[in-house]
Amino acid sequence: MPATSERHPHVYALSAAARLIAAALVLSTGPAFAHAGHEHPPTLGTAFSPSPWLLVPLAAWMVLYAAGLRRLWGRAGIGGGVSRVGFAGAVIGVVVLLLSTTWPLDAYGEWSLAAHIAQHMLLIAFVPPLLLAGQPLAVAAHALPAAVARRLHRALGAASARAARSLTAASVAHGVVLCAWHLPVATTAALHSDPVHWTMHGTFLASGLWLWAAMWTRIRDPHVGAGAGVVAMVAVMMQMGFLGALLTFSPRPLYPIYAERAPQLGLDVMADQQLAGVLMWVPSCIPYLAGAMWLLWHGFARLSRRERGSPVP
Repeated sequence: MPATSERHPHVYALSAAARLIAAALVLSTGPAFAHAGHEHPPTLGTAFSPSPWLLVPLAAWMVLYAAGLRRLWGRAGIGGGVSRVGFAGAVIGVVVLLLSTTWPLDAYGEWSLAAHIAQHMLLIAFVPPLLLAGQPLAVAAHALPAAVARRLHRALGAASARAARSLTAASVAHGVVLCAWHLPVATTAALHSDPVHWTMHGTFLASGLWLWAAMWTRIRDPHVGAGAGVVAMVAVMMQMGFLGALLTFSPRPLYPIYAERAPQLGLDVMADQQLAGVLMWVPSCIPYLAGAMWLLWHGFARLSRRERGSPVP
């Protein structure tokens, strides 16, 4: 697949998320689509939540990725096109995605706000950069016939490039998703409807992919400064810090559904909510801080090369 497609893989995830949202809006109104959750508090042995909404497209992508990587490394040698570190990141990203959505956090997230928040933070902050490190869709495209890959690039390349340059739009979308799904009414709706439940997961993952793809473009483009990317990362950290502090220091439970369910799991309601706030406030900001530092390091390295008169890659 052409180089532009390799640099902007998030457009495929955004397209899939848009279809998922549309399906959820149509389907979630009927009782037949009530969330098929756990009727009783889960244990590690029963905390499985397999769903075709995730596993079918994930399995299809994994098959394509494996075939594409085999073909790519067969031609360019191991590490050609995508490094071993990038491949390892993609593998870890898939594992974290499954831990978040299949076992055990999705099941525990029905009964514990802390598990619910941990699941969200993994989907929006940790999984996207890990997956993008392996250039997932660009590698998978090598498994497709060349004519199909060229048609996909012609159809999606320009839109992909525009989206990847829209760091401000990506940051706003990230913030809207983060705030909207943590309203108590939205959380309750997601726990009662399968389409809404998986729309929530899909939008977290898609908004994270968009933001991190835009950041990756900033890091790769030698003509773009680090300032805007650093500001975006700081803004995201401030927003997450505000929401985390709100959960941590609230004098009362903010989510009635968890006030009912957390004690059934043996948890103190306020302790569960405070842990959720700390998870959003501190560890979830680490990837964004790392991204800002990485962007600054690349920016200073470029400035140093310009001062020495060396070519900028």
